[in-house]
Amino acid sequence: MEKTILHLDLDTFYVSVERLINSDLMHKPLLVGGLSDRGVVAACSYETRGYGVHSGMPMKMAKELCPEAIAIRGNAGTYSKHSDVVTEIIQEQVPLFEKSSIDEFYADLTGMDRFFGSYKYASELRRRIIRETGLPISFGLSANKVVSKVATGEAKPSNQLKIDYGFEKPFLAPLSIKKIPMVGDKTYQTLRNLGLRKIHTVQEMPIEVMRNVLGKNGTVIWKRANGLDNTPVIPFCERKSISTERTFDKDTIDVNMLRGILIAMTENLAYQLRRGEKLTACIAVKIRYSDFNTYSKQLRIPYTSGDHILIPKILDLFKTLYNRRLLVRLIGIRFSHLVGGNYQINLFDDTEEALNLYDAMDRIRNRYGDKSVIRASAMGARSIGRMQNPFDGRPPVVLAHRKQ
Repeated sequence: MEKTILHLDLDTFYVSVERLINSDLMHKPLLVGGLSDRGVVAACSYETRGYGVHSGMPMKMAKELCPEAIAIRGNAGTYSKHSDVVTEIIQEQVPLFEKSSIDEFYADLTGMDRFFGSYKYASELRRRIIRETGLPISFGLSANKVVSKVATGEAKPSNQLKIDYGFEKPFLAPLSIKKIPMVGDKTYQTLRNLGLRKIHTVQEMPIEVMRNVLGKNGTVIWKRANGLDNTPVIPFCERKSISTERTFDKDTIDVNMLRGILIAMTENLAYQLRRGEKLTACIAVKIRYSDFNTYSKQLRIPYTSGDHILIPKILDLFKTLYNRRLLVRLIGIRFSHLVGGNYQINLFDDTEEALNLYDAMDRIRNRYGDKSVIRASAMGARSIGRMQNPFDGRPPVVLAHRKQ
């Protein structure tokens, strides 16, 4: 049976929520993100895009390109609540769906044509979301996730598009190679240097050529350009927290070692948040002393996944809990109140420099492993036990000291 995959995407989500809250912002150029000159644009309205503004650029540059734009700092918690409302509607009507980010969903409607019609069903779902939330949303419908995602992009703003079976390649052919999911700025430039501009050129190339140029990624990009994708819809299951802890072989009172381990733990969990495209709004520290008495303390914070924000707060919590007269048997930390998002760190608080730093560190970790980058202050953490990335099925990793 041919699959039928629906892709739903809330249009300019942060901007749409702000306009829902304040109708005076309708049809006005709007920027959401950090308000300082060093801040970053998290989202921008369609009215600003004609000036060359796009998400991820420095706020200062965006204001220079579009001086009349209204800038708003934004609130991740507010966006999360509106996302949850949309999620609940989809959950009520679709038996198998995936929430890939705070504003993006996939649903498997395979077999629906026998009973109701998948396009009609998707259309009614879209109308219900718009009616009950007031948020604009677009969808693409096709045989797989890749083509549906591209179709959604072509349908925007606030529209819908179905690609019939067998028409995947003709639909993709005239589009820019940058429309292929997985083709970022660097890969796009590499392909442009080869003289590639439209997807149809990639479709006509032997797969071996793409593999020689881009390795395994070249094979994936070639398949996607040809409308081939077998990626399944992953059933939605929102994880509410992630945590890790360390039980010592010998109880300790070495406060410097304890601080180093907490820093390394925080650093790793923050990386897992970014890799899973998550933010946390509540952190907690746990201490178990040699007499087995256990104490914990938690703190609500603005949504973030940045080490430089989380580490000082974790250390402050530890300071309030730590009793210097008792040996410590176990320490642990937990991040909860998690929300999804398109951005790897909190664009509302972080600067362009912070974005670039985390991006560079995470690229190294993705390539060489979680242990490949570590703060100097965490160098004393010789072994922090096993931790598994809660956002994918990769095997557990062991954090350990590694000299650079």
